[in-house]
Amino acid sequence: MAAPKKAVLGPLVGAVDQGTSSTRFLVFNSKTAELLSHHQVEIKQEFPKEGWVEQDPKEILQSVYECIEKTCEKLGQLNIDISNIKAIGVSNQRETTVVWDKLTGEPLYNAIVWLDLRTQSTVENLSKRIPGNNNFVKSKTGLPLSTYFSAVKLRWLLDNVEKVQKAVREDRALFGTIDSWLIWSLTGGANGGVHCTDVTNASRTMLFNIHSLEWDKDLCQFFGIPKKILPNVRSSSEIYGLMKAGALEGVPISGCLGDQSAALVGQMCFRDGQAKNTYGTGCFLLCNTGRKCVFSDHGLLTTVAYKLGRDKPVYYALEGSVAIAGAVIRWLRDNLGIISSSDEIEKLAKEVGTSYGCYFVPAFSGLYAPYWDPSARGIICGLTQFTNKCHIAFAALEAVCFQTREILDAMNRDCGIPLSHLQVDGGMTNNKILMQLQADILYIPVVKPSMPETTALGAAMAAGAAEGVGVWSLEPEDLSAVTMERFEPQINAEESEIRFSTWKKAVMKSMGWVTTQSSESGDPSIFCSLPLGFFIVSSMVMLIGARYISGIP
Repeated sequence: MAAPKKAVLGPLVGAVDQGTSSTRFLVFNSKTAELLSHHQVEIKQEFPKEGWVEQDPKEILQSVYECIEKTCEKLGQLNIDISNIKAIGVSNQRETTVVWDKLTGEPLYNAIVWLDLRTQSTVENLSKRIPGNNNFVKSKTGLPLSTYFSAVKLRWLLDNVEKVQKAVREDRALFGTIDSWLIWSLTGGANGGVHCTDVTNASRTMLFNIHSLEWDKDLCQFFGIPKKILPNVRSSSEIYGLMKAGALEGVPISGCLGDQSAALVGQMCFRDGQAKNTYGTGCFLLCNTGRKCVFSDHGLLTTVAYKLGRDKPVYYALEGSVAIAGAVIRWLRDNLGIISSSDEIEKLAKEVGTSYGCYFVPAFSGLYAPYWDPSARGIICGLTQFTNKCHIAFAALEAVCFQTREILDAMNRDCGIPLSHLQVDGGMTNNKILMQLQADILYIPVVKPSMPETTALGAAMAAGAAEGVGVWSLEPEDLSAVTMERFEPQINAEESEIRFSTWKKAVMKSMGWVTTQSSESGDPSIFCSLPLGFFIVSSMVMLIGARYISGIP
């Protein structure tokens, strides 16, 4: 019997989407933007001390290879010829910091994840060296001095890890964010791997001048970072190198974007003033500001949006960053055990349809935009004996929406023209309760594409459009129309404002709870720095825990 004939499709483009919680590989039809197949692997996070968050770079790399192989197997089952895959794009969790040995390809320490707080004392010491009237770090990078960004994580590695210090002295060390680690490894690693990053990822290190688009000598000196370990900075759309192993050996890697920039491209926000909000581990609202840097007066970041070709102009964005969004659902699953899978949160929230006055501020890694308070910690307040796990689930979803409202308000004040609707994407947008809550709390429509994988799509578009590949046109008339699902506000504006103002009261109670020493040491004496309110809230949680958190009436 003859083998079934392979389906003939237009040129295909693959995308690695390496996030904080999982890795995925997705394959798109470059002519229609249709998602043909994908595979996903969850990634472990390690918490060795209070406030520390790490991942294993080798596990991340292995997950990429696994996702590529499994996706190619699935395409084979669909009779789709993988030789039609003409390019691969990479999208990644930003800021997460890796240092490895260029001779052996071995990581010299775990990846320090963007959420990690161990560098707070480093940040405080460095901030004393910045003149109040000349914040040269923010003016060059668009970023506040924060534990969030790569430079202080790299500084910590140089100060505290002997293997890193020795490798730097012996000229064996390479630094990179996750994109650099993956591209170097996939293009040969110790056998000629390409050590590069793109402008979007470089702009999140606090070492990159977003005006000159180069590593900045003064910033490297300020943070004490040797420039020789930094990757070469390239555009977001060009051929960096070829895959050197696996089912797609020989295919060019030709797109690279930090995950939030990739989502901006995938949502086709190419015009000044267009914005999107991505709901992943964190929550990130980006507004395209065109070819000009716009600096925020309301706690937002200025960042590079994309540069889609070596000779193409750079575009900038304002960004509101929320540390904990989907991560709060994972916390309810893994730490409290009130759900066994992330999908259950919608069912629990639907049972009650309200938080019944319960408010949840998930400041597990401090508060990002617009507060930038690393000393904040998570609280659940407004508890009564009536509160059960369903109300807490609902409050967790509301928390994601309230945080988005805060950064949207800041964005509107900075831009001067309020957004008339919000384009959304990311895994959490499959939760219809969350989307309706978001429309209610913002009091504007929320618009979701029917294909929510816009981060991977953006990376694929950049890869397919690269010079030398040329299978994906980014001309406006060639971009595929996207069908959308729309959520309209269903409560009155007054109720929306009351709920939001109560949330802000809860946020104020979460701030200023941890001293630098306790947050870095992981010592039990941390509890000495917490106010009585913490113990009241904790006691209430324990009091209702056995009965109500378990759902017993």
